[in-house]
Amino acid sequence: MERYISKLTEAFQEKADPENAEKMSDYMQNKFEFFGINAQPRRQATRKLMRQDNRPDYEELEEIVKELWKLPEREFQYFGQELLQRYTNKFDQEIIELFEYMITHKSWWDTVDIIAKKLVGEYFKKFPEQRNRYIGKWINSDNIWLQRTALLFQLGYKEKTDLELLFTLIEKLKDSDEFFIQKAIGWALREYSRIDPDKIEQFIQATELPSLSEREGRKNIQKGE
Repeated sequence: MERYISKLTEAFQEKADPENAEKMSDYMQNKFEFFGINAQPRRQATRKLMRQDNRPDYEELEEIVKELWKLPEREFQYFGQELLQRYTNKFDQEIIELFEYMITHKSWWDTVDIIAKKLVGEYFKKFPEQRNRYIGKWINSDNIWLQRTALLFQLGYKEKTDLELLFTLIEKLKDSDEFFIQKAIGWALREYSRIDPDKIEQFIQATELPSLSEREGRKNIQKGE
């Protein structure tokens, strides 16, 4: 593990851009430090470490990801969540606890939204029997990032979206004053409006939503997409 993270650190240090790091930190409201590496050059710099013959064993993932989550530069967390995406076919039931850890530590939209769609979303496809247990736990928690994950994990499901579940979750959270919850409600509605705009419009008309959620939810409908 130490050797793997050491190689990753060296790759980031070689591409570090202090001027861009300051801009990236400002964009994230100075919540995190950065090496200053944008997504494409970051992935190029770490391509070898993502190759199957260089990646760690599945059993090492939890320890490695939690170590990456401790490191100050945000690029480490981006790498950790992208590394996990390479193992979706190996997910076991217990890995949801790691996802929960990632969501609730160093929480911000830039990691949570990827975890929700790319990791949690794929996990519940593989283990649908686990869905209600965790979604129920998260939606009833006081953690807005767990709640946001519950709203967004179906973003890539398209026609397979459980619309009844989505509407139920929105009903439970529609009175939230949290910007990130209101925005997530709108995003989830907007995404499904690509599949069935009439159902989304009917739900919006029948539901007293925050203006932000309503506005976001109708964006694609208004465009005629």
